[in-house]
Amino acid sequence: MEPYTVFIESLGWIASGLTIATYAMNTMLLLRVLAIVSSLFFLAYGGLLGLWPLVAMEATLLPINLYRLWQLLSLRRKVARGSGGTMEFDIIRRYGTRRRAAAGTVLFRKGDAVDRIYLLSRGRVRIEEMGIEIKAGEIFGEIAFFTEAATRTATARALDDIEIHDLDEAQFLRLQFEDPGFGLAVMRTVTRRLMELGAAPAPALAGRGDAGGDAPVVPVTPPAP
Repeated sequence: MEPYTVFIESLGWIASGLTIATYAMNTMLLLRVLAIVSSLFFLAYGGLLGLWPLVAMEATLLPINLYRLWQLLSLRRKVARGSGGTMEFDIIRRYGTRRRAAAGTVLFRKGDAVDRIYLLSRGRVRIEEMGIEIKAGEIFGEIAFFTEAATRTATARALDDIEIHDLDEAQFLRLQFEDPGFGLAVMRTVTRRLMELGAAPAPALAGRGDAGGDAPVVPVTPPAP
């Protein structure tokens, strides 16, 4: 077999191996990188052999994967900010739905089905049964996503007129899959709050849910046009 033929076949085998490897990746970042490299090898292989349908397909896939890779890297820059690798949640503000609610609004009640995770952009929210006050820049509603029952473990009530951004479950899971850094930030928040809750004296946790009375749940209003 001539060296030139061996070289061309090697390109095809390498490209095929890289394509197979993409299916073994457990993160979208590595998957996109391997897909891009695979396309480059297939383009060289198809171009040298005149396999124009293959060249056309890879020429279409390459810019798509490059764009998706750029999106993932942009998400990483938004999630990992500040010195010491401090994790931020601006990604929720970017991809979530902005809503406003008046002081006293019950955003969700203990026992409700889990449907969303929230980022508080303005105002304060009280997690009543836990005695936790959420301030602007913090997330809440995340713990229930990790319970077997998939129900709210406490009631959240707005202490002020607030602005929030929320993600539904599908968006939340997608962002965790696409960027493990975001998932790590959420898990750190869950761990910190559980540790704070465990360290709180028992009397401080009792009767927290009675503050503000048993007002009915008020729907969160969308932003004014």
